[in-house]
Amino acid sequence: MGTEKKKELLIDLLKGVSRSFYLTLRVLPATVRSQIGLAYLLARTSDTIADTQLISVEQRLEALQGMRLHIAGTGEKPLDFGPLASDQSSTAERALLGKSNDLLEMMRTLEPADLELVQKVLAVVLSGQELDLMRFAGASDRHIVALRTDVELEDYTYRVAGCVGEFWTQVCRRHLFPNAKLDDAWLLVQSVRFGKGLQLVNILRDLPADLRIGRCYLPEEKLRDTGLVPSKLLDPMNESLLRPLYNAYLEQAKEHLMAGWAYTNALPLFSIRARLACAWPILIGLQTLKLLRTGNMLDPGRRPKISRRDVKKWMWRSVLYYPWPGAWRGLAQR
Repeated sequence: MGTEKKKELLIDLLKGVSRSFYLTLRVLPATVRSQIGLAYLLARTSDTIADTQLISVEQRLEALQGMRLHIAGTGEKPLDFGPLASDQSSTAERALLGKSNDLLEMMRTLEPADLELVQKVLAVVLSGQELDLMRFAGASDRHIVALRTDVELEDYTYRVAGCVGEFWTQVCRRHLFPNAKLDDAWLLVQSVRFGKGLQLVNILRDLPADLRIGRCYLPEEKLRDTGLVPSKLLDPMNESLLRPLYNAYLEQAKEHLMAGWAYTNALPLFSIRARLACAWPILIGLQTLKLLRTGNMLDPGRRPKISRRDVKKWMWRSVLYYPWPGAWRGLAQR
């Protein structure tokens, strides 16, 4: 597969499955786009498999195991998601599943050090997806399964997002600013919080939808302290009981995102593209948290989302404010 064909494949697939991440990837320097884009698309492929209701949990786990072997380089036969892909309602997800072998082929052309990083992060992400499938096997709106403790929530957000922050940092460090004097240990800690914050925003935003497929990511022990059990969250009338706990998690998500903002501002000033790629999801995440502070967050008909117009507004602000460090740093406080 030629270089131009690889670029075309990444761009087409990313445009279909995630417009926002596509914009983030496009602003990154070309030297890290393939590694990060491939890791994202392969993680989305496994996520599509994990989330489908077209096959049983056992079949999904088997398919994920097949992906795990191929990512590790030990798979024998090419993956065949054809039947599963053909039944997907989303055109973008059909295309993604249909191109899984092409993505794996591209992955194997990476430099050895980059390949190792991609394999490492995908192994962790897959472990989180597999754990999720086993944890929620048999869950439904009549049988809601919740995480038990904050420790489980921390573990989950690390596996599916915090580890991505580490991966992003290691790839960018290697290719974009290998000689910069940075506190690498501190950067990695903040990058994990950055990823966890983004995932926590998703969890809090998607709470009503997740409940209706039997999943509750708010820990049972914390719900019990408020006098609630997971099934009670199906009733929007219980919003006032949950709101104090919900607000506490909103604050935790904000603190994680602000750690991500500190991380972004610690990157070398000349790494404009890398800083912008970090800034955009943080600014959008903070705006989403503002929306979640009002209204009934248990209402299944309400899914707060930042408009495309506002997304573009924050993107342009970040570009325009970049030459003025004080104004740039203040973006996250607006």
